[in-house]
Amino acid sequence: MTRKTKSKIEVAFIYLFFALMFIIIGYPLAWTVMMSINPGTNMLVTQLIPDTPTLEHYIWLFTDPGSDYLIWYKNSVIIAVLNAIGSVIITSLIAYAFSRYQFFGRKYGLYLFLLLQMFPALMGMVALYILLTTIGLVDSIWGLLLIYLGGQIPFNAWLVKGYYDTIPRELDEAAKIDGAGHLRIFWMIMLPLAKPILAVVALFNFMAPFMDFLLPQIVLTDPNNYTLALGLYNFINDQFSTNFTRFAAGSILIAVPIALVFLLLQRYLIGGLTAGATKG
Repeated sequence: MTRKTKSKIEVAFIYLFFALMFIIIGYPLAWTVMMSINPGTNMLVTQLIPDTPTLEHYIWLFTDPGSDYLIWYKNSVIIAVLNAIGSVIITSLIAYAFSRYQFFGRKYGLYLFLLLQMFPALMGMVALYILLTTIGLVDSIWGLLLIYLGGQIPFNAWLVKGYYDTIPRELDEAAKIDGAGHLRIFWMIMLPLAKPILAVVALFNFMAPFMDFLLPQIVLTDPNNYTLALGLYNFINDQFSTNFTRFAAGSILIAVPIALVFLLLQRYLIGGLTAGATKG
């Protein structure tokens, strides 16, 4: 077999793999989209390509007096935005300390972060609920936000700290010679160069409240405080519920703010590591 033939076979297998992944990922998405424009509310009578497509389910979500969808959407957006901003601020400061400072317990602190990532979040649910009850934030979106902010620290700190380590320390030393302090170095040098990784942190933490169901189910009980994932679950939770098409419509709309944030951060996600780090 010639090298050219082998190359064609390899390319064919690559395209076959991509086609298979596209089917696995695309089919459920296509089914959800088609279900959302099917008339009726029962999943058993829906078609992949509806004969009479309709937007009645989307209209129902925003106009029906019995729908709390707008409230859930507002709660999710508030938590997502504050979680993204807060996570970037907290993570960037913690990672900077571990990357640039030498202090007692630094090594073991990093090991502790690594250890905390090995345990599933489910193990701490009871403790978190007791904590929120103690401070009076149970059944509150602020209590949920507090857990999100604290829970993201170990993974994101490791992630950003590793990125900071790749930024040359010579930049810090040059800034110190010019009279800059640690805060100015952090603000004027580290943050601009770390925009790509901070954009990743912001995006992931913005997405988390829209995708998470388990934690809000434990923390929140008032329907007015539900997030989208928990609220939509109640559409189909009841044994005799037939709101599957409305559930599909609500699920599709979750992608809108995530897509907007991704487009907003896209130029940072693909930005260079140290673009603009040198001066003439």
